[in-house]
Amino acid sequence: MHTSQGLFDWVFGRGAVDTSDQAWLQAMLDTEAALARALERAGMAAPGAGEEVTAAARAEAFDASELGRQAALTGNPVPALVRELTRRLPPGPAGAVHQGATSQDIIDTAAMLLARQSLGVISDDLAAAAAAAARLAAAHRDTIMIGRTLLQQAVPITFGLVAAGWLTGLDEATAALDRVAASRLAVQFGGAAGTLSALGDHGPEVAALLAVELGLQAPTLPWHTDRLRITEVAGACAGATGVLSKIARDVTLLAQSEVGEVTEGGGDGGRGGSSAMPHKRNPVASIAILGCTRQVPGLVATLAAAAEQEHQRAAGAWHAEWEPLADLLRLTGSAASWAADLLTGLEPDPGRMRRNLDAAGGFPMAEHVAALLAPALGRTAAHDLLAGASAAAVAEGRTLGEALLDRLDAGRLADAMVTPEQVTAALDPAGYLGAAAEFVDAALTAHARATG
Repeated sequence: MHTSQGLFDWVFGRGAVDTSDQAWLQAMLDTEAALARALERAGMAAPGAGEEVTAAARAEAFDASELGRQAALTGNPVPALVRELTRRLPPGPAGAVHQGATSQDIIDTAAMLLARQSLGVISDDLAAAAAAAARLAAAHRDTIMIGRTLLQQAVPITFGLVAAGWLTGLDEATAALDRVAASRLAVQFGGAAGTLSALGDHGPEVAALLAVELGLQAPTLPWHTDRLRITEVAGACAGATGVLSKIARDVTLLAQSEVGEVTEGGGDGGRGGSSAMPHKRNPVASIAILGCTRQVPGLVATLAAAAEQEHQRAAGAWHAEWEPLADLLRLTGSAASWAADLLTGLEPDPGRMRRNLDAAGGFPMAEHVAALLAPALGRTAAHDLLAGASAAAVAEGRTLGEALLDRLDAGRLADAMVTPEQVTAALDPAGYLGAAAEFVDAALTAHARATG
């Protein structure tokens, strides 16, 4: 459920990913509570301390704004949070709060909790988008349209192949996110300099118990200045948004008035309208996806740059991660939510696709006809013949077939052992789709296997 209320949040914060201040605060409190429970299990905190700290660790009871103001005194909000949480507890349980930890342990582990929630939501939305893409690929397996390379008309393809490309990208992006979520999200617990010296011989035991309490991975050792986990989260999000951006860009191009081969579904009431032009139906979902994904590379670059961290604790680079990571998860989640809506409601127009293909006058089939003539005329001669016929057709406003047959008199066709009917057949787009249908089937099979 959408939780934010800002002016732009319904565009850039759509969906169930929550990286708000309250979400951060609750994740930090969950970490402190889990640490208290781990300490109790290790015999280092009073009986019942874990339960009491957990009961007190409710974000709604804390003033995030005040904690933020106090963060300016220490460089992060954890010291103020620890003081406030401790103040709310009796002396016994209060002694279990933050024992053996440092501020970075709490914020890094909170970041892992936020990443887990976010990646799960994003994966679900990508799966919904993939299911919709699979339906489009199956329904339009044999729907012929013009292929486009370098933004120019190329050879015929099928819309099913386009949708299958979207599907494969979505499935692979989902798999990458799921891998990171399953194996790379780990607790951070190292104390002041990564030795857990404040806990004596119990440090590794408490760290392992903390991982169990939170359901996160137990790392080999603390990762205070080893930021590979953060960059892997960022990389998986970057891959997912790259896939979503490609889909959205395809739709905006195919939905142009002059092309008109797809239309976005209506979605929410009134969506797609223009403030100045009442006749317009803008591809809002695609535009919103692109608005989200265009911001991602800069955020990923910041996180990659912040991975260089000094000695055992960084001076500033760690701090530089907090907001970009939160923004990256939020924007990736928003783009994925928009994409599920976009593909579920997408309306292809096979008739328009065919009319656009026919309007090309047979030119996209020049390669096919050249291949038919090459064995008899020679490759170069066949190419030159088609190039001349194409130029004449453009100049005279005729189709390629008409211009070509004028140049291929009966005698020359006979010498080439080619009939006019063969030339006409070679100009039929349905006969030059290569392995398009096979590729669609392969993508659908892979999707079915991936989704069980």
